[in-house]
Amino acid sequence: MNRDELGRLLQRWGEPAYRARQAADARRAGAAGWDEVTAFPLALRARLVEHIPFRSMEPQGEVASPDGTVKWTLRAPDGAAVETVLIAHAAGRRTVCVSSQAGCALACRFCATGAMGPGRDLTADEIVEQALLARARAEATGARLANVVFMGMGEPLQNLDAVLGACDQLADGSEGLGISPRRIAISTVGWVPGIARLARHPATVRLAVSLHAADDATRSALMPVNLRYPIANLLAACRRYCDTTGRRVFIEYLLLDGVNDAPADARRLASLLRDGRFHVNLIEYNPTAGPDRASPPERRRAFQAALRRAGIEASVRRSRGADVAAACGQLALEPQTVQAARPSLK
Repeated sequence: MNRDELGRLLQRWGEPAYRARQAADARRAGAAGWDEVTAFPLALRARLVEHIPFRSMEPQGEVASPDGTVKWTLRAPDGAAVETVLIAHAAGRRTVCVSSQAGCALACRFCATGAMGPGRDLTADEIVEQALLARARAEATGARLANVVFMGMGEPLQNLDAVLGACDQLADGSEGLGISPRRIAISTVGWVPGIARLARHPATVRLAVSLHAADDATRSALMPVNLRYPIANLLAACRRYCDTTGRRVFIEYLLLDGVNDAPADARRLASLLRDGRFHVNLIEYNPTAGPDRASPPERRRAFQAALRRAGIEASVRRSRGADVAAACGQLALEPQTVQAARPSLK
């Protein structure tokens, strides 16, 4: 729900101010519609049904992978649509990957969302509702939502007001989900002005930066944003972020066969990051319509070993949900993908 719009509507109707809080409590408790806001009189519930949607984003489709990943297609009343992914981990933990924009203007070569082109920014409430949906599913299966990552559709730092507003709601223990900011991660392709703003924000969220290459020529071919903010500028902004916040930056590095996975690439990357402020997450490429292929496992292991020998902390982030186009880089609202995967639903 749009909380500001709801508050104005209730005020205009002469309802007491605490009604907005009751609605927020019901939303946080998992209510799916106005008929489930039992703290409201029946007549008020019926009236609200006619005037304002309970949800800002309505689920339009769902697909599940045998590995426990669930992907939803969500649509707003104006037709804007996004995908949201719930990722299963051991010990009953779940992570939700939320979208911040319907589409993306930055056109990274390896990303299916980038091929969609620009869409509109989501509001803070539209972002939070993705997490609420994920939490309800997690709890219905005896699990708990432990982490939120802004790694879905869109560039979060181009919609930073809404993203930070959503982070505040997610962390709020009274009206939000009570998720520690340290368990919220914002991922950027390197939108430098947003990194500077994020450094000044009091929330202790984590920052992940998609680097994906150790030289400007390769990175520009993969990520056009590098033409505007080349690697030296980007890493300088990251170091200022570290100095301001006292936190490390996570460097995301997608390994592409024959593109950025040679031993020389590992050495160049290590030379860029050799000051203890970074941790490298090596990412397996998930197939999209683009020309790239995943690095072979032996090359991935060699790349990781080369970084570690150079004193760089490096781990491999395993992808989940690739069989239902729910993994990193695959979100693109493709009905044919969802349709093909439906037999895996239980």
